[in-house]
Amino acid sequence: MPTPFLLLDFDGVVCDTERAALLAWQDLYDRLGVPLSGEVRARMLGNSAGARIALADLAARLGRPVGDDEWAWQRQRRSARCAAAPARPGVDRLLSTAEGAAIVSSSPSAWVEEHLRRLGLRHRFGFLVTGDDTDRHKPEPDLYLLALERAGVGADDALAVEDSPLGVRAARAAGLRCVAVPWEPAGAAGLAGADAVLPSLNELDLRRYQRNEV
Repeated sequence: MPTPFLLLDFDGVVCDTERAALLAWQDLYDRLGVPLSGEVRARMLGNSAGARIALADLAARLGRPVGDDEWAWQRQRRSARCAAAPARPGVDRLLSTAEGAAIVSSSPSAWVEEHLRRLGLRHRFGFLVTGDDTDRHKPEPDLYLLALERAGVGADDALAVEDSPLGVRAARAAGLRCVAVPWEPAGAAGLAGADAVLPSLNELDLRRYQRNEV
């Protein structure tokens, strides 16, 4: 029986850019002498509005908006950190066992393309569905529904892989089975809606998710 069509989130699942971006925000918080709370971190994880959340939090904590120069400094830190972000452990092994795979990400297409090509992984994916393709992003199901349409498969014949609560909610709302692989242990707390929460992509055996075998 064939393995399911893989629908992979990008940031935090395929590439460690989620960690890199959060560390860049930590850099700015440290520079401004303000602690980054666990509550704000949790709200930012996997959220395309993460920058707005951090900027609003900093403005409230500082009693003033974040300056243009401070915001530019953070973006430079993010670019530098993300440019060195590696693929998540197990990505290559997982893609080698899949009969088909696509990216489903709220991030812009140019961002995903750039990093996939940097990592030498672009050819492993039949297509990308990104934040440029729909007005509504995760946790809404639109990106996943579009991916299923492009793949020409039903939800029962696909498997989503996510790292954040918002991503899991999007996959489930699209009727998909979903495995969560958080990039930090603390991230597992909000992933109860997933079919499984694994410590690494190396632990994901696609044979367990063949149709009618879940």
